Amino acid sequence: MTIAVAVSGGMDSLLALALLKERGERLMAVHGHFLPPNPAWERVVAGLTKACATLGVPFHALDLHESFDDRVIKPFVAEYRAGLTPNPCAMCNPRMKFGVLFDAARNLGAERLATGHYVRLEERAPGRMLVRGEDAAKDQSYFLSMVPVEKLRLAEFPLARTFKRDVPRFLAALGLNPPLPSESQEICFVPDDDYQHFLTSRCAMPGPGPAVLPDGRVVGEHRGLWRHTQGQRRGLGIAWSEPLYVLDKDVAANTLVVGPKEFLAADGCVAGQVNLMCPMDLWPETVMVQTRYRQKAKPARVRLTGGRLHFDFLEPHVRPTPGQVAAVYDADGTVLGGGVIESV
Repeated sequence: MTIAVAVSGGMDSLLALALLKERGERLMAVHGHFLPPNPAWERVVAGLTKACATLGVPFHALDLHESFDDRVIKPFVAEYRAGLTPNPCAMCNPRMKFGVLFDAARNLGAERLATGHYVRLEERAPGRMLVRGEDAAKDQSYFLSMVPVEKLRLAEFPLARTFKRDVPRFLAALGLNPPLPSESQEICFVPDDDYQHFLTSRCAMPGPGPAVLPDGRVVGEHRGLWRHTQGQRRGLGIAWSEPLYVLDKDVAANTLVVGPKEFLAADGCVAGQVNLMCPMDLWPETVMVQTRYRQKAKPARVRLTGGRLHFDFLEPHVRPTPGQVAAVYDADGTVLGGGVIESV
């Protein structure tokens, strides 16, 4: 069986490739470039070609930028225009890495796909399931919660029990130099992480409108709903007797709803685009839900109604952001499913 290892040019995926090579697996390395070809890409490809030659692994460089634009960038822009705060990394995994890239690897003869994600796959009652990685500070299961479990069961995650701090030492011992030794930026296709400039460069974005308190009182003006996200405090430009936070967006009325900190807590949320990792009758009565990547999962009750997950939080919860992912776990860190938050 041939495993295709998705290599980005960074440390993690290169170590994943090396670990599988040490394990004696039959391998190929595939690099899917998601942005238009440029000199930086050529340097990455040259570096990966050299590293794969050192390991004795066939290497394939694939230009997938048109698919990436259609499946990730265009939806990202459209969702911002619709008043959401999307999570493109969580959507890239099912649509590109375990979608277009995996399909291309299969056409090259691979049957499985390995990546450098810090997650585990372990046997549970429902079958092989996605579980949080050993390195809690680097765990990336949140970003894989929207990948169909059938695809994940064809995956390999060699860094399951690896700690990020050890990766440079492991690579140095193997004589491997990643072409991209530093961490990637927050959103790979947004230069300098300036998403506002990126959005306005792609299309005309909606304009200003009123900012109101929950009781309807107008307290200022926003410069575009797409510039704000739930929970935001800084950058509102509103003078008030106490700090104000973004609570909600009324897209139809082009109105930003703001309020004091005590209004930020939420009792629950609703998520669509549901991805179940196992049947819900196997879920525990109380699940752990994580609505942002840098957030501790918190207990909730959940029900599936009308194709959507309805969460009732069991303890105070920071207001979830429509467009972000709600990843669902059991108490042991097994991923039960995920969905895209639609409302609070």
